Amino acid sequence: MRVFVTGATGFVGSAIVPELIGAGHEVVGLARSDQAAAALATAGAEVHRGALEDPESLRRGAQSADGVIHCAFIHDFSQLQSSGRTDLRAVETLGAALEGSGRPLVVTSGTGLLAPGRPATEDDTPDPASHASHRAPSEAATRALAESGVRSAVLRLPPSVHGAGDHGFVPVLVGIARTKGVSAYIGDGSNRWPAVHRFDAARLFRLALEAAPAGAVLHAAAEEGVPTRDIAAVIGRHLDVPVTAVAPEDAGEHFGWLGAFFAADVPASSALTRERLGWEPVQPGLIADLEQGHYFEAARPEAA
Repeated sequence: MRVFVTGATGFVGSAIVPELIGAGHEVVGLARSDQAAAALATAGAEVHRGALEDPESLRRGAQSADGVIHCAFIHDFSQLQSSGRTDLRAVETLGAALEGSGRPLVVTSGTGLLAPGRPATEDDTPDPASHASHRAPSEAATRALAESGVRSAVLRLPPSVHGAGDHGFVPVLVGIARTKGVSAYIGDGSNRWPAVHRFDAARLFRLALEAAPAGAVLHAAAEEGVPTRDIAAVIGRHLDVPVTAVAPEDAGEHFGWLGAFFAADVPASSALTRERLGWEPVQPGLIADLEQGHYFEAARPEAA
């Protein structure tokens, strides 16, 4: 299958590319820079120049492909609603290019969209009050494409997608702990984050491309919920700093923009996904990955 991948040089996308090639697929990756183009060529993918904000480049990429995996997203936490609108336009463009063809379109979303406090399932719909509500319109548009002759599927990633090279939430927590001299959790730290290793997530993207039914919603949650105090404890031990609680009302001051996300209790189940596609994660869990030490080898970004 000739597969067009957006976000192909990102943390997850760069794991999806070799996963697809290893399974015999031909990959065409979206590249907006010379650096991205070089990385794709090195990985064995064909380069398609364009950008998420350039609908025509997305349309051409999708039209020439047998299937599409959409991973690109503008992770600007100061303008998430704007990023969500850009993502929606991209989904609509990709879907229009595939309309009536029966070809697959796998669109990335997040489990953080869902109602907190209990393990969310694939059957749950987005909570408009969630911190990830900017993803909800793209989810709805993706599922609606199933009625337009597109084998569309939503693949929700958990807050922590971990592994070497991670530049998401956990490295920011490490950076904050370095700067503040303490590794903190919020309240009693019992709130939970689901997690998945990037290689396990990449395999699920491939399985979704190959076999997910139209309108499917999938959860890439290898671990249903890791208590945030456990995350803070490992960070504290590796940095040799105290581990302490921060009151919920002080989370913003301590963690910056990450405070609202780190306070969330958003466990998620992947039982239906495993049953439907036979997905079984095999990579280390989040705590085991942290214990390997690669998160602590160099300075990481701090919260704004």
